[in-house]
Amino acid sequence: MKKIFFPFLMFSIASAYCQQQSFRVEVSGVGQPVILIPGYSYSGDIWKETVDNLKAHYQLHVITIAGFAGVPAIDTPILKTVKSDLLKYVTDNHLNKPVLIGHSLGAFMCLWMASEEPSLFSKILCVDGVPFISAMMNPSITADQVKKNPAYNVGATNFKNIHQKEFADNQLKSLRTLLSDTTQTRLISQWTAAGDRKTLGFTFAEMASTDLRKAIATINIPVLILISSIGAREQSKKTLDQQYALLPDKRIIFPAGKHLGKYNNSLWFREQLKNFLVNGLAD
Repeated sequence: MKKIFFPFLMFSIASAYCQQQSFRVEVSGVGQPVILIPGYSYSGDIWKETVDNLKAHYQLHVITIAGFAGVPAIDTPILKTVKSDLLKYVTDNHLNKPVLIGHSLGAFMCLWMASEEPSLFSKILCVDGVPFISAMMNPSITADQVKKNPAYNVGATNFKNIHQKEFADNQLKSLRTLLSDTTQTRLISQWTAAGDRKTLGFTFAEMASTDLRKAIATINIPVLILISSIGAREQSKKTLDQQYALLPDKRIIFPAGKHLGKYNNSLWFREQLKNFLVNGLAD
């Protein structure tokens, strides 16, 4: 009887949370709510190890954005809709001061949500994410300049026209420069290949043309930023200090490794995460 009832109960608990078309959510665990948002094109399954490590003490709400990894797509604007729907998800489901955790695009989404409604959340962990990705190479560029750049608009609309094999090969080559684990490389490339091409194009353009560097000044909760160096370490530190200059309560840590540090050094990431959840920014 228990073998029949328990899975049904878990399904009922997960289904009890109000869902949104702009993202899929999977809920597990018991305790303080934690919302986990994956990076560009990824499934929420990228957080599986994190969920397994935390579910005994935390309630995990794992997000997969519409149009990513086989989840049905929505119309544009995509990220703006996801942001609004996630805020509504928190209030509709009466989540009490959830922690936000995001990787890359997911980190950007966490900052966007908290900059609009900082009182809804308790802490933010940003992994390899920044408030304005376009300024990483050109700190003086503005969001308006990005929006007027034909390369972003044409790239977004024509992304779906790339041949499937060429697209898959390019993604695999790119991931191999970021990730040491070949099994995870293949898995992530499969998620990307299963994504809706229009969504992949427009979400990148939408993030690239949204500047949160001033907006994050309203975030009055602790923010831990784990971010890999891009090029020389001192230059990376200078660039990241500029990106996060207006964020009041923060700590920036540079791990050894590549962009996907949570996979390339999972033990280190797990220790940083658990310490942050318990102690905030204190050592």
